[in-house]
Parts: sequence; C-alpha cells; structure tokens
Amino acid sequence: MTRKGQAFAVDGDLPWEAAGDGIRRKVLTYDDGVMMVRVAFEAGAVGAPHQHPHVQCSLVESGIFDITISGRTQRLAAGDSFLVPPHALHGAVAVEAGILVDVFTPMREDFVGA
Repeated sequence: MTRKGQAFAVDGDLPWEAAGDGIRRKVLTYDDGVMMVRVAFEAGAVGAPHQHPHVQCSLVESGIFDITISGRTQRLAAGDSFLVPPHALHGAVAVEAGILVDVFTPMREDFVGA
C-alpha cells in the first residue's frame, strides 16, 4: 500500500479486503501516528474478541452493533461511538448489517503490511 501520508483518499478508488466471515475492511487515510479504516459487517457477523496495543475510537456509520469492551456490552446505532483503550479485550456483533469507522493510534502496521 503506497498511500501512507497522502492528504486525500477517494473511497471509490480504495479496495475492500476480507477481514473475517461476513466482514470486510477498507484502509482510508493514515500515517505513522493515526489510521482510519471503514469496516463493513453483514448481519450476524462477529468481530471476534481481540486486543491490540493501539487506542481505538470508532463511529457507527450505519447499522446496529453489540459492542463489548472489557466485559461490558452496549448496543449502538448510527451516530454512536466508542473508545477502546490499549490492550482492552473487545469485539463486535452486527445485529443489523452496518459499517464501523475505526480510528487507531498509532496506525495498524498489520493492516498494510508495513
């Protein structure tokens, strides 16, 4: 991926990649310090519980999700958001098909093969 540090990303020019059963993601803009990613879920898709050293802020762009962070679950809909601290165990279940917009700091090198 060669877009690191570019000022603009045009959604239609960016590829989706598989990110699990019923889940796909599209890396938007990023540099060493921050990354924005769009993640699309089919209804019923599960973002398995996981953890990482990054801070993650996420916006529910569309759909309805049950989001679990450190053992606490909250149902969120379009316009709602959540914050995941570093190393917190978290996951998502798409109650309805939808999209999350995730922002990570620092950027997720594992998403771009850096």
